[in-house]
Amino acid sequence: MRKFNQPGRSPVHALNAMASTSQTLSTQVAIDVLKAGGNALDAGIAACAVQCVIEPGSTGIGGDCFAMYAPNGSDKPIAFNGSGKAPAAATVQALKERGVTQLERSSPHSVVVPGAIDAWTQLHKDHGRMPFSELLQPAIDTARQGYAIAARAQYDIQKQTDFLLGFEHAARHYLDNNQAPAVGSVRKQAAMADALEAIAAEGSDAFYRGHLATEMVEELQAHGGLHTLEDFANVKGDYVEPISTQFRGHTIHECPPNGQGVIALLMLNMMSEIAIDKTGPMSLQRIHTEIEACRLAYEARRNYVADPAQAQIPVDALLSASYAQAMCERIDPTKATPLPRIPEAAAHNDTVYITVVDKDRNACSFINTLYWCFGSGITTKSGITLTNRGMGFTLDENSSNCIAPNKRPLHTIIPALATKDGKVSMCFGVMGGEYQAMGHQQFLTRYFDYGCDIQEAMDLPRFMVNPFSGEVEMEAGIDDSVRQKLQQLGHSFAEGEFLIGGSQAIAIDWQSGVLTGGSDPRKDGCAMGY
Repeated sequence: MRKFNQPGRSPVHALNAMASTSQTLSTQVAIDVLKAGGNALDAGIAACAVQCVIEPGSTGIGGDCFAMYAPNGSDKPIAFNGSGKAPAAATVQALKERGVTQLERSSPHSVVVPGAIDAWTQLHKDHGRMPFSELLQPAIDTARQGYAIAARAQYDIQKQTDFLLGFEHAARHYLDNNQAPAVGSVRKQAAMADALEAIAAEGSDAFYRGHLATEMVEELQAHGGLHTLEDFANVKGDYVEPISTQFRGHTIHECPPNGQGVIALLMLNMMSEIAIDKTGPMSLQRIHTEIEACRLAYEARRNYVADPAQAQIPVDALLSASYAQAMCERIDPTKATPLPRIPEAAAHNDTVYITVVDKDRNACSFINTLYWCFGSGITTKSGITLTNRGMGFTLDENSSNCIAPNKRPLHTIIPALATKDGKVSMCFGVMGGEYQAMGHQQFLTRYFDYGCDIQEAMDLPRFMVNPFSGEVEMEAGIDDSVRQKLQQLGHSFAEGEFLIGGSQAIAIDWQSGVLTGGSDPRKDGCAMGY
């Protein structure tokens, strides 16, 4: 229950429909689409297109997309994998011949062929209601007429200014005189408006076979990339069978690998085996337990999660009760159990997550990303910034995530749904790259186990183990004495101030007809309903 004498925000309630995004303008666009007769999927696409304009560090049409969609709130959701693949010429040998020893952020070899626009158009063709061109119009108008820079979006641009200066097109599209634009300043993106107009008129062909594809391939090849027009023309995302587990009387649905949804489910299975610490979610013992569970689960992620088309992924074994029990037995309540460090280092990453429930209770869980903030930085003259998702690959030929032709990398973005009694009970997701599997566990356990409302479950301070360094990253707001005791248990903390992820969620009360939503305070957005 919210304490009204302390800073915070209340959950949002509505009877007809609701949307929640990390940008207020995107949320408003989603509501406008719903009121105009569009369904939840239409609203999700329209909102995402706007965010590709106004939150360019977090997402873009040069990135990837995953979605889950439950028609009429059914407990049999469909799932779509719109993650990109490596180019057909991407072999370890080809990269070695070019002197590549590591897949670095700004390397063209970290750029997979973007899957987002294919995902939007396929999902819309099969499940949309309004014309696709109408869904992109708000984003086109926003890009052409201008928008005000929001506070968190500006913060992200500011942090990446030096990086963006290394790319001529990126600096021109996103900076003002080589500096981050000010909060509240008006920005226009005429070239992006033109690109979106082409996609609105010609569909995915404009992106994968037309002049935009030519621009992207030429830009990548100029940086030494192996991408070809054929790689772009062959893009096709996949409908996939969701995976699930039971947690607190609900079925939690996730997309299967190459995403890390299986690790979110593994962590929930582990929490089902562990007694709830009644002293609260921020107690010493609870934090220690979650840190250890995170450490172990992400070790499993490193060992097993990859592209199932090119590797054997033991999903059933990972989701078995016996595996969760065995993992929990490795947790020592009296000390940290650090695992071997992995040499690569990675920062927290940016994504946008959108949740929409319409008047027919169609539920859309939609996520779109460039991976790191502004992805690879490689940007075309039309302002299309390309993902660096290929950093999920390795050059280790013994690894299931070794780069290979037409292969998908280990992916972090994971839209999700919870169902109960044959209906969707919650449509939710978490942003923040590597954090997302841990984030699903934290959000759901705080909501189901500790009685937090949908907003409080997002507001509480977050922490996780960085899977690349083994260090604990922790937000402000956790008592210093708890942190000191965690250090005494053997936990090593990363230096710096951390802002971990973001989230949105909408819960459905089928008996009363009420929708209840929340939106993460770490971002610029809101939940809104009518």
